[in-house]
Amino acid sequence: MPTPAPRLYAHPFSSYCQKALIALYENRTPFEYRMVEDPGAMEELTALWPMKRFPVLVDAGRTVFEATSIIEHLDVHHPGPVRLIPEDASVAVEVRMMDRFFDNYVSTPQQKVVFDYIRPEAVRDPHGVAEARAMLDTAYAWLDKTMAGREWAAGESFSLADCGAAPFLFYADWTHPIDAAFANVIAYRQRLLARPSFARAVDEARPFRKYFPLGAPDRD
Repeated sequence: MPTPAPRLYAHPFSSYCQKALIALYENRTPFEYRMVEDPGAMEELTALWPMKRFPVLVDAGRTVFEATSIIEHLDVHHPGPVRLIPEDASVAVEVRMMDRFFDNYVSTPQQKVVFDYIRPEAVRDPHGVAEARAMLDTAYAWLDKTMAGREWAAGESFSLADCGAAPFLFYADWTHPIDAAFANVIAYRQRLLARPSFARAVDEARPFRKYFPLGAPDRD
């Protein structure tokens, strides 16, 4: 009897789900897509992971949550031609460090701005939003210097770090536009958009752009 394909609980408009989807698409890994908009899929997800956060991967009886861990799992158990975690341990450290950078200093402040916007006005946090926007500016400036001479986040090879960078920079620029002075960041974001795995994720998410509370721009 053949081994069942991994099963992914996700939503196409979620940045963290796109992060995991990029890894699957990069290596054309067969998987079952359980979209959490389906009530049945959401019930299954809740039984697997009571935090009700996605993406969640189920593979060979193992439940894996958090996009980074899912990509690590895929790289070990479903390796393909694109190695998202380099075999060279020293390079792998750089990849993981950049992965944390995009999670903590691009995605986190970006989501702070968005989530604050959808709160009732009486409980909004303008000071926190100002801090988040300032962090994004600092992150853009640091990344602009870091990307000088680099094609991908950790050097010459597409990796785990780029799987996160793609959706996080995509939505960050919608939320807090990248200044034209940061030409290296803008060029990197364009390379990510041109990557077939991310282009596919972006196209799959187009029908859900109305969900973006700040208003999705007429670009990308």
